[in-house]
Amino acid sequence: MLKPLRIATLIILPLITLTLGWQLGVRYEQRHVVEMTEKLELLYTGKSMSGALLADPEREVDLSLLWGVWRLLLAHYIDPDMLNPPEMVYGAVGGLVGSVGDPYTTFMTPSENSDFQKALQGKLEGIGAELTMRDGLVVVVAPLKGSPASKAGLEPEDVITHVDGKNIAGQTLHQVVQVIRGPKGSKVELTIARTDAPEPIKIPIIRASIQVPSVEYEIKKTETGSVGYIALNQFGEDSVNEIKTALDVMRGADLAGLILDLRFNGGGYLEGSVEMSSMFLKEGKVVTVERRNGDPTHHYVSGRPSDPDIPIVAMINEGSASASEILAGALQDHERATIVGKKSFGKGTVQEVFDLPGNASVRMTIARWLTPDGNDLGKGGVYPDIEIDRTREQIIDEVDPQLDAAIEFLVDGEGLIDN
Repeated sequence: MLKPLRIATLIILPLITLTLGWQLGVRYEQRHVVEMTEKLELLYTGKSMSGALLADPEREVDLSLLWGVWRLLLAHYIDPDMLNPPEMVYGAVGGLVGSVGDPYTTFMTPSENSDFQKALQGKLEGIGAELTMRDGLVVVVAPLKGSPASKAGLEPEDVITHVDGKNIAGQTLHQVVQVIRGPKGSKVELTIARTDAPEPIKIPIIRASIQVPSVEYEIKKTETGSVGYIALNQFGEDSVNEIKTALDVMRGADLAGLILDLRFNGGGYLEGSVEMSSMFLKEGKVVTVERRNGDPTHHYVSGRPSDPDIPIVAMINEGSASASEILAGALQDHERATIVGKKSFGKGTVQEVFDLPGNASVRMTIARWLTPDGNDLGKGGVYPDIEIDRTREQIIDEVDPQLDAAIEFLVDGEGLIDN
């Protein structure tokens, strides 16, 4: 029997990150195992062939086919030494979860779950990219800032078709991640399809140990004024305090405004997005969570804002997802910030992680969330007030027209909108 012990609530992009794995849309709950038994007991609800809900699937679902195939493998498979019962169980459970057809609802083996935990702490080695599965394709959500993937030229919306020359069609996201990940210093070659490229592109990447700070900040000075700049790379466990520190450090400066850079931020803790919104909003709703049963849960501004009046520009792009969309959406709906950049990823569901016996886990979609105005971000994302692109060449050359536009907007005022 499993007893729940809540650890934290996460909103993360339900994908496997190759180095940090900032999982969007996840409310994480640690499940204590009271006793280890050979039979895993889970709380779940099934349906019969007629569609009626099953009160007791363990008794009402016929699993004879599963056990029959198991016996056939044991009796006839040519290489019995290759039959690994734990892996066979993981494969069966993974197939069960995968049959739901939701790329954000996945089963994680003990090794994958271990990587997930390390990812939340930024302790993985790999290429530094966040991936998701969309329509059976492995899609890049965002390369992490300063990562090997970013330096090699991997971009949001790239579709990975081959890894080291091998076609990955039909593989699960976990399987693809396992072959892409590897020790630092080793090489992997990704073949990707890109919408504006007529031919597939091969991208060699040298894996590395990735340590991406949650928050970076500085004061950017121009000839006509200064602005505070905070890059929120992820919603980690201590990001809220790091943002508070950044605001305290810059508070004494004569600033024309504040830039919140949420580009390539794949998400993190839900509570973090609500707390950060509360730093800049005086009152009101931040986000609404809709569950399968029951009334929606509304999350409101809490506490006193740190900087309720400073002008704000929030920067987003195609790699901004989940918790970063909550923050940007709340600031936009309350007309508290001007949004600059490109449309965000559009991740509008919440996942809950359940730890299982043997250190495996299940990540399951359990809710969706809406902006204060009721917008379902899963159906479109956050649209910028000022749309400005940043090309591949500009990224390589470290030219940033989106940041330049944000600075100009704050320093020179409304003139930018008229351009």
